[in-house]
Amino acid sequence: MASKGRRSRGNAAQLKRYWATGPGSAKIRWNTAGDHKRCSRQLAKYLGPRAKAYCARLHFERTGVWPGDRRNIGRRR
Repeated sequence: MASKGRRSRGNAAQLKRYWATGPGSAKIRWNTAGDHKRCSRQLAKYLGPRAKAYCARLHFERTGVWPGDRRNIGRRR
């Protein structure tokens, strides 16, 4: 009998697409002030403490800069 554990959780690529370019992206509003914080809050429900690191990678992919970088739009001076 096959285990349903992995299959029922979804596809990682599909979830990444949802949060990077799909409807989840609209909730986060990438490349605006506070986008990393919004992402971390949204994904903390699903990823727990790993959300900040995952959102940092998504932030870099979407904006081209890491959160906290001086070139970041939302960075406080």
